[in-house]
Amino acid sequence: MNDHADQQHPAHVNPGYAAGRLAAALRTAAGHEDAGTRRRAEQRGHAWRAVLAGIANGTLTVGSRTPVAGLPAWVTPEVLRGGFATGEPCAGGPLLAHETAAARSAGVPEDRQALFEYFLTEDGLTRLYRLLDSERYEIAVPEEAALLTVAWLVRAGETDAALDLVAELAPFAARLRFTPRPTARPAPDAACVHRRTVADARDTLAARRPGRAVETQREALSVWQPFGDELLAHWLEVTADNGWIDLPEHTPGDPWHARGAELLARYRELARRHTLCTKHRRPKENLAVLRGTLEDVVAGRRPAARRLGLLSAAVTAMVRRRGRPGSERHTALRRQQAAQAALPSHHALAQLVLTRLDDLPADGGVPDVEPLTADVTEWEAAGTGLPLGAAVPPAVRRPVEAALSAPLGTLVARGVIPSAEVLTELVPQLVAATTAQAHPDPALRTLAAANYRAFRGRRSLLLLNLERQVRVAELPWVRAVAAHRADAGADAVAAAALRQLGELAVGAFPGTILPNPLVRELSELAGQADLGAPFVEELAADIFMGAFTPKFLTAARVAAELLGGGSLYERYYAVDYRAVRNLAVVEAGQAARRSYGARTSPGFAELCARRAADLAPGSGQGSEVARNGTVIEQAQILTTHNLATLVHRAGVAPETGWDDLARRSFTTVCRLTARLQHHPRPLGTIKDVAYAWRQMVFHLSLCTPGARVRTLARLPEEAARHPWHVAARLAPALTGLCQVAEGGSAREGAGRMLLGWSTGGHWLRPDPVSSDPAASPRGPLTPR
Repeated sequence: MNDHADQQHPAHVNPGYAAGRLAAALRTAAGHEDAGTRRRAEQRGHAWRAVLAGIANGTLTVGSRTPVAGLPAWVTPEVLRGGFATGEPCAGGPLLAHETAAARSAGVPEDRQALFEYFLTEDGLTRLYRLLDSERYEIAVPEEAALLTVAWLVRAGETDAALDLVAELAPFAARLRFTPRPTARPAPDAACVHRRTVADARDTLAARRPGRAVETQREALSVWQPFGDELLAHWLEVTADNGWIDLPEHTPGDPWHARGAELLARYRELARRHTLCTKHRRPKENLAVLRGTLEDVVAGRRPAARRLGLLSAAVTAMVRRRGRPGSERHTALRRQQAAQAALPSHHALAQLVLTRLDDLPADGGVPDVEPLTADVTEWEAAGTGLPLGAAVPPAVRRPVEAALSAPLGTLVARGVIPSAEVLTELVPQLVAATTAQAHPDPALRTLAAANYRAFRGRRSLLLLNLERQVRVAELPWVRAVAAHRADAGADAVAAAALRQLGELAVGAFPGTILPNPLVRELSELAGQADLGAPFVEELAADIFMGAFTPKFLTAARVAAELLGGGSLYERYYAVDYRAVRNLAVVEAGQAARRSYGARTSPGFAELCARRAADLAPGSGQGSEVARNGTVIEQAQILTTHNLATLVHRAGVAPETGWDDLARRSFTTVCRLTARLQHHPRPLGTIKDVAYAWRQMVFHLSLCTPGARVRTLARLPEEAARHPWHVAARLAPALTGLCQVAEGGSAREGAGRMLLGWSTGGHWLRPDPVSSDPAASPRGPLTPR
């Protein structure tokens, strides 16, 4: 979900969205084939009913920082898709198991009010002290840190602060959970993070079932082909060189008929035990012809001439294809097939890896993947029957690798973090440890980190009129210990973490804009470092009302400091960064003359709207959402959507060089462009193409002149590596870029400026047509 802070919204929220989500949930609950999916849909339906009921009776105020009547802004609300609060607090609901256990051991009633009062007694505070010192607790929602903070304040001699915090919490003590969850182990090292837990890896491996197709093939190779060889050898005993079948007389004690009867009896037993492969039952298959004819002969029935003809043809074909049983060619083939059949199944190897995971804590990550995914050892082979030295296949390795606990950079390098969105899921663990470094006391530092991690799980609300999301510093228990921060040195630690995280995000995913949750973490670190680094979110076009907060103009001014003076970026997007700097000076002067801070930057909004009207492709008659999108895109262009801030304020510098990032960004452009061919709804992908293109232009702008020329010259070669229509579709954009590099304009002649939003038909949308699909239209792409 897009972060809804810092943008203006309609004064009234249409409940039709909630009604639509309710209808979708009810359809899924009624008709989905999976029981678990139906159950989850029923729960969503119940939540959306609560939203609609709250809107109707006035207990919910959608768009407010305090959406639930009677609950202050710091209470974590239950939030559904789109930013709608349900009316229930996340720390509410029935008592959890650890609360019930605590009440019973304390001898107090099993309700939250009684527990709250108990933990303020000497005995209760002692229990909280033990949790603080052992660090064996978990905070799932921020409210669970509240009473631990009270205990820390009391022990630190801050009795007044503790009493003030208790007074603020007390009105909600009967409803909200203010105690943490005890755990068996302390929190893991914050320097190492993991995407999945050991429990997740176990669940994935346990859910793997034997593949029916694979097991069917195994049965065919190990059971039915050897049996077919025996049948063939039996018939070859009575087959002449010319293929003629010379049936012996059926006399009592005849050995050929006796062996045939034994083969048929064994067939029936094999068919009873091995049921996956059914090919042997098909009347026209060679094995069925051999078996059926033998049944007639053993029963004393003379086969018809047609049956004998089929038998002769089957015998001849089998010998011609594989050789006679026992021959060198036949033996080599069967040896190879037997080795293939003996390979262990993925299911069996998954069961082995499951046993290797048994000794690891379920709620942690995997410290080292290799011992868990190594080849089958001698001891394991003896205990499981698996072949010694059998390798664990990639499909079984992946769930374990996904649970690897390591520094973020290592997880990115190993492919465990495949995208900026996944990186965003793990960053709060790192930022929590960094921000908590400001607390000298170890117990408070651990508590602050746990609280921050829990707070970052709080979902954004849909807000109106430029209201801001609740920040971690607004929580009463965070305010209560704010005086115990030692900021000396903390800013340097935060600045280093900001630079490290920025370099990781930009370097690993150079063609992807920063997701909003990651922007929030970067902003938090920038605030801790006191860098004056403005980070701006991606705004939602469907709820944008034309206003920007002042930090957007500040971010644009940072971009002007970095890119002004004729950079490739400034010239390609036709930006007048001198005018941007002047506008920032003017609005800063206006703000200084006011007694209150400005909530919007009207000059920046006007500049974005004017540029959208001049530059966006289309007729200008598109939908309101499309028109909003063109304005938002111009804001992203002017600010570089945080890239300039990372470089100019945080000091980000890629180790591999800006030219490498530019080339990789263009590879992303080509990969996304390939998806446009025959795409029924391509507009979302066109936006992503334009985002990646903008990242590339930014990276090119920071290259040395020589590196920039070399990189531009290689772009056509990269385009030609993709399907032919990619080069054809991107030809106008590359022509425009080369024209800018030579001192011209992107929109001269056949050139085009590549933007994502349009208010009419986008020039990138029509599918190119080529009479020779094998030919790559490269001519227009080559820089002159």
